[in-house]
Amino acid sequence: MHWTEMKKEELERQYSPSRWSHRMSADDVIKAHVKVLTEGTERARRLAQTLLNVPYGEGDGEKLDVYIPSTSSLDVSLVIFIHGGYWQFLSKDQSGFLAVPLVDKGVVVVAVDYDIAPKGNMDLMVSQVRRSVVSVVEQYSHISGLYLCGHSAGAHLAAMILSTDWSQYSVTPQIKGAFLVSGIYDILPIVSTYVNEPLKMTEEVAVRNSPSKLVPQLKLSSSSSPPPPCHIVVAVAENESPESHKQSEEYYKALEASGLNVTMEVVLNTDHFSIIEQLVDGESHVTKLLLKVMGKS
Repeated sequence: MHWTEMKKEELERQYSPSRWSHRMSADDVIKAHVKVLTEGTERARRLAQTLLNVPYGEGDGEKLDVYIPSTSSLDVSLVIFIHGGYWQFLSKDQSGFLAVPLVDKGVVVVAVDYDIAPKGNMDLMVSQVRRSVVSVVEQYSHISGLYLCGHSAGAHLAAMILSTDWSQYSVTPQIKGAFLVSGIYDILPIVSTYVNEPLKMTEEVAVRNSPSKLVPQLKLSSSSSPPPPCHIVVAVAENESPESHKQSEEYYKALEASGLNVTMEVVLNTDHFSIIEQLVDGESHVTKLLLKVMGKS
């Protein structure tokens, strides 16, 4: 059934990830998720050198945290992580958890904040994450590889970064890989659900901010030379709603049809939350997937 044929109640159920977890109740799975991410971030802040609250723009919410490995190498890989929370929840203070295994491998991790709703709207959030990437590239000129990682709403924002027309910016970031985890790539269905109450998106806003509708732009490069191949992994948890799986599959197919270097992964025995929580553990399947994207497996 296409989402346009669903009753509001069913559409909201499909787009409520916490209701599809097999581990615990909807409320408990969210509480547990926040706890894992917060504790992981606190641990990363103890383990790594950090630069916290680095501004990338003028706005109060336009800040990022940097987790630095104790390597003397100038040739570093850098991962920019964009948090989820349905564009209205969580922050960079729950976004450093993946640095726990990555700094050990000599990887710099940057956790980005953006103005969540109701303060921020969709156009602003997309603009902010794009500007954060430009700022990182300008500040870290010796990056050997720039990678994106986003979860849920953050996967949507990371996909929007991939579809940026960089000719409007001061630099063209050479993004070598993107790890998109349990994302929403067509946000039009969200307009009709409770999720949109703080976002207040119109259909027009949703269409222009839907990565699935912007796939042709991914081939753009501001120079005449083709952009370097960017390896995109579209990952989704096994225990997610049918709509969630459909979102990932359709985006994956659109990228593949455009001739892009993309793979799809259904991560077994995970739900919408545990799939990203696995990044706390260096031995987990999901961490190994991310390292593979970075050529570090």
